[in-house]
Amino acid sequence: MTVQDIRTFNRFYTNVIGALDYSRQLYAPYTLTESRVLYELAHSPRTDAADLRAELSLDAGYLSRILNKFESDGLIERTKSADDTRRRRVSLTYLGRETAALLAERANESVGALLSTVPAADRPRLAEAMRAVREILSDGRPPRREDVVLREPGPGDLGWIVQRNAALYAVEYGFNADYEGLVARIVADFAEDHDPHLERVWIAELDGRPVGCVMCVRDEAPGTARLRLLLVEPDARGLGIGDRLVRAVVDFARVAGYRELVLWTNDVLAAARRIYQRHGFVLVAEKPHRSFGQDLNGQDWRLDLHGTPE
Repeated sequence: MTVQDIRTFNRFYTNVIGALDYSRQLYAPYTLTESRVLYELAHSPRTDAADLRAELSLDAGYLSRILNKFESDGLIERTKSADDTRRRRVSLTYLGRETAALLAERANESVGALLSTVPAADRPRLAEAMRAVREILSDGRPPRREDVVLREPGPGDLGWIVQRNAALYAVEYGFNADYEGLVARIVADFAEDHDPHLERVWIAELDGRPVGCVMCVRDEAPGTARLRLLLVEPDARGLGIGDRLVRAVVDFARVAGYRELVLWTNDVLAAARRIYQRHGFVLVAEKPHRSFGQDLNGQDWRLDLHGTPE
């Protein structure tokens, strides 16, 4: 392989995905670089300018101008870091998250249209080729947050949710088959009858394989949504996937018009509870119980969606 081989491929690929075609309005009114900064902020909600510079290899002055523009447009707010007062935390406002979601939706639609032209029989070969390119050029580096994508479930993904919940909870917490039965009923109810405007499932994907999931479904109480079945694979933890999945549910529930978001968990799930707390959930009740072959302490958590967005 030569330098020209790679440059030829780069020209081909940018044409295929339309990266240079601004008439397609993929990023308008922002540039590709500005859209990438928005993406990073949407998927790393607690970061600062130094983190962004390191992650994106951007010139400090250039990044500063982008952030100034975002602040002027009402997309971000900058506050002092609680860990280091010399740094300023950068986070998206509610408008910023809406803008990032719109740009992501446009990109997903564009890639979906491209993928629709690829025969189903060729898609596994394409995915494997893309993984091979990434693995070879990454020089063995560990996966990054940006490598993870959130998507809707495809064929087989709902079954994966049941299987992985059952397997992981058995290994990590000693849950028996009763838990698998509960998860299977939750997933079956969603598959058989759900309103896509009010209920949704997210799959976190890394290198072409599912590594996490979460559900948002209607609760029995009017105006209430329920977060269910949050899971992140052990080898994918530390990439902020749980935070992103919970954020996706919170944002979806707000847009769908729910007044509150609730969830039930057990206090042994310490990592998940910390995520819920970071997103504003409040513990409202707890009760000991015997379930799934274990003595547990169940907890009910609640988030007021009419409160100030994070």
